[in-house]
Amino acid sequence: MMTNLFSTFDPATSINYSMNWISSLMVFMILPYHFWMLPNRINIMFKNVTQKLHNEFSLLLSTNSSGMTLMTISLFLFILINNFMGLMPYIFTSSSHLVFSLTMALPLWLSMMIFGWFKNMNYMFAHLVPNGTPSLLMPFMVLIETISNIIRPGSLAVRLTANMIAGHLLMSLLGNKSIDANNIVLLMIMLVQIMLMMFEAAVAIIQAYVFSVLTTLYSSEVMH
Repeated sequence: MMTNLFSTFDPATSINYSMNWISSLMVFMILPYHFWMLPNRINIMFKNVTQKLHNEFSLLLSTNSSGMTLMTISLFLFILINNFMGLMPYIFTSSSHLVFSLTMALPLWLSMMIFGWFKNMNYMFAHLVPNGTPSLLMPFMVLIETISNIIRPGSLAVRLTANMIAGHLLMSLLGNKSIDANNIVLLMIMLVQIMLMMFEAAVAIIQAYVFSVLTTLYSSEVMH
């Protein structure tokens, strides 16, 4: 029995061991379509999406971007599939947990910062002070830019987690209220749930795209 609204997102649903996090690994069961002998509709759609994303991410990067776009496209697809799996009934929503999003955001940001500071330290120092900054404001701008850089992985992780958990909480709340509702109220709740499901599907796509685009933008600042 659900003790509170947030227990829906509790990964430890069993006392001894929980298999909920394995839902993130189920992505690999539906990936190997490129091993098929004949092209199918999913394979064609997959290639079109990856090509569009590669062209768009390449515009954000000023250097040779084949390796970086491969990583960001893989990140986009991984987050997208996990977001959509969270919309299925009785499947654990891993992307609604901070440990899931922070595990992706923090190593990416840290590796970019280490790469940038070791490869081009002068550019990283110059990036802390925007062009045209008055001399009196330079110490404050360095402090502001440093804090802005440090909170980037947290903002990436919290943005994904908060947007994924908000709609799920609302749907859970409406589902609990529909137990004792009469027929008219139940019909209205079902219509609202359908609209929320469509909205959550759009949010799943948008949040995966925003996460990958921001990762590409952050990497473009150090890849010079």
